[in-house]
Amino acid sequence: MPKVLVTGMSGTGKSTVLEKLGENGHRVVDTDTDAWCRWVTEDDGDTDWIWREDAITELLDGHREGKLFVSGCKSNQYKFYKSFDHVVLLSAPEQVMLERIAQRSNNPYGKSKQEREMILEHRALVEPLLRRAATVEIDTSVPVDEVVRQLEQLTA
Repeated sequence: MPKVLVTGMSGTGKSTVLEKLGENGHRVVDTDTDAWCRWVTEDDGDTDWIWREDAITELLDGHREGKLFVSGCKSNQYKFYKSFDHVVLLSAPEQVMLERIAQRSNNPYGKSKQEREMILEHRALVEPLLRRAATVEIDTSVPVDEVVRQLEQLTA
């Protein structure tokens, strides 16, 4: 039973792609909720919203039927890479990301100047780490149906 992690920066299309995959009958889990994540305070006093490792373990170990697409971008997701058949990095040009963030109505994150600056900072620092760990990278500046097709082909 194939398991695919769909990861990437804000504005790369993770939620949109997951929605389409769900419409196509696949099991999808967007981990960007309190059910899957929790806040922690790091040693330096910064806070981080990480995966609830017990919940993710139960999800992955309990998957028995069909294809599972999990979406997320958390600092502790690397602990689960071996449990996925593919780790897919969704990427997009900076301008595409910022336009999507400005236009989306289902997520308030990225609307402030400070948040947009943080997104670009994360893109510069975090995206290269995700790229090194990814088994596949998909440029999401193409139509969403093409991205979905590429994801579905991975598990064919």
